[in-house]
Amino acid sequence: MNDTPEAVQNFYRTLLMRRSGSERLHMGCAMFDTARAFALANLRASSHSDDELRVRLFVRTYDGDFDPATAERIAAWLSMPRPRPLQAMPAAPSLSPML
Repeated sequence: MNDTPEAVQNFYRTLLMRRSGSERLHMGCAMFDTARAFALANLRASSHSDDELRVRLFVRTYDGDFDPATAERIAAWLSMPRPRPLQAMPAAPSLSPML
């Protein structure tokens, strides 16, 4: 569906193209991060594990971007349990001689 008049689309494109490439990239990344946060919030209500959440987020984000066999392989890999991150270790004591 496209209900935006062509003149408005052209004006908006002109405004976007006035920005630098890095600004446009930053805008695109920020929009992706926002969409991902909305999807995660919705999926967390019905997902029971981190493994399931990763698969559901992949399907929600990239559905149709991969052929079925590739999507299945990716989903299988994403559903594998992940090790927990290591806890931060305290700093090692100094080995320099005390003066």
